[in-house]
Amino acid sequence: MSSGAGQLDVARVRGLFPGLSDGLVHTDGPGGALVPESVVRAVSQAMRVPIADRGGVFASSARAEQLVSGARTAVADLVGAVPAGVVLGPNVTSLTYAVARALGKHWRRGDEIVVSRLDHDANIRPWLQIADEIGMVVRWAEVDIETGELPDWQYDELLTDRTRLVAVTAASNAIGTCPDVTAIGLRAHRAGALVYVDAAHAAPHMLLDITQLEADFVALSAYKWGGPHVGAVVAHPGLLGELRPDKLVPAPDRVPDRFEQGSPPYELYAGVAASVDHLAALCPETPGTRRERLAVSLSAVGRYEDALFDRLDRALRSMAHVQVLGSPQYRTPTLSFTLPRMRPRQVARELARRGVCAWDGDFYSRELFDAIGANEDGGAVRLGLMHYNTVDEVDHVIDSVAALR
Repeated sequence: MSSGAGQLDVARVRGLFPGLSDGLVHTDGPGGALVPESVVRAVSQAMRVPIADRGGVFASSARAEQLVSGARTAVADLVGAVPAGVVLGPNVTSLTYAVARALGKHWRRGDEIVVSRLDHDANIRPWLQIADEIGMVVRWAEVDIETGELPDWQYDELLTDRTRLVAVTAASNAIGTCPDVTAIGLRAHRAGALVYVDAAHAAPHMLLDITQLEADFVALSAYKWGGPHVGAVVAHPGLLGELRPDKLVPAPDRVPDRFEQGSPPYELYAGVAASVDHLAALCPETPGTRRERLAVSLSAVGRYEDALFDRLDRALRSMAHVQVLGSPQYRTPTLSFTLPRMRPRQVARELARRGVCAWDGDFYSRELFDAIGANEDGGAVRLGLMHYNTVDEVDHVIDSVAALR
């Protein structure tokens, strides 16, 4: 696609990623995106200067404060929130466990939570385990096995006046399904429940807005969009102020710091800010604030990835020897498939032999793949596109899969 206002110049974009020099076709984006040079440089530069812990009266301590503030502001811009509501941590799983424990202090036996079979286990198991400890009731939102959709109407029957939390994904990291989170959130809020949205897989592909999503919490992973391995949970500062997470006595008690345990990886926080700047600059001639530039860039990413993915999806579905799991109406550029006489690990090895990087397994979507029955045969093979993939690469993947008849 040629360069222009609101368009993605993919040749220019590919030049930003040193990892593409290996000559392989990277369709493993859902497991972690390639890292742009600007992020590598930001982390490296942060490590070349003195950085102390926060709270001191000298320059290297102030530098650490700036890195934390920069990361919070960048993540807030990504989801339409405020920096004071951004909790940073090692990953989504750890942060979700921490939030679950803090919320659990307000819950009682007989209270209820709603989880979905579509979700990554990081947005299921922490809730199930805290529910088991307290004696809460767990209700399940089921996936339509044929389409891969998560119907929002079923929440009318799942929600009661005892529902305390609804956990739902903004996009499945296994089959790409994007459920109507806003419709689910509206139902949950009418019932008086909180809404915890796992947006880790959605963030690289669309502009997120915590208010429009009707989300109380949004969980993110920077490495999914080209950043370092840092997680974040975003909420309204007032909501965070109502929670008392486990913490060390001398550690700060202010929000959001009270949720962050131990000394943070300041140099990686520099990479978080740089990775959001990378997304905001994908359409480099766009004026405005970072949030406004993110809106333009991610809209262009969506259009480009949709066209690219449609080519891949149509081709694979036309192959008699390929079974693509689900056919959701709204999805990220992600699919999983199986071959009748080859286990997923064998398929992944054959694709790797042809220069295609693809994951196999259940991708931590254990409940979904158990419901589908795919785990009995080792799961599936997943292909996920990013804004640095090309038509030629997609055609190579198509030819490689076709060769496995």
